[in-house]
Amino acid sequence: MAAHRLLIGLAGLMGAAGVALAAASAHGGDASRLASASAMLLFHATAILATVALLARGLLHGGIGLIAACGFVGGAALFAGDLTLRQFAGHSLFPYAAPTGGTVMILSWLAVTLAAVVAQKQRTIFPSPGG
Repeated sequence: MAAHRLLIGLAGLMGAAGVALAAASAHGGDASRLASASAMLLFHATAILATVALLARGLLHGGIGLIAACGFVGGAALFAGDLTLRQFAGHSLFPYAAPTGGTVMILSWLAVTLAAVVAQKQRTIFPSPGG
């Protein structure tokens, strides 16, 4: 599916950016913002890959799981982008950008939970053949 390939590609970019920010934070003075941005990108890149894999196996409700994965991308980009811009440019993307990104990531994790519950209920109501 094209959306899955796009999410995998974005996860790869997030992982690369996360490693680059980790390196920058290791070589900078007060770079705790970069370390936080790096952690969010690396962690959520992995979460995107896991969500796509679970979607492919049918273990998550397709639409809800896709929303969750997209939320991971958008939330992590807002959070990490805001912290990185503050570190290098001295200003934020917009007021409350990082907390907005964090909230989106939290909601995305809750969406993963919902996607698993809905998928399980669907399998219970409509069991797959041979299973």
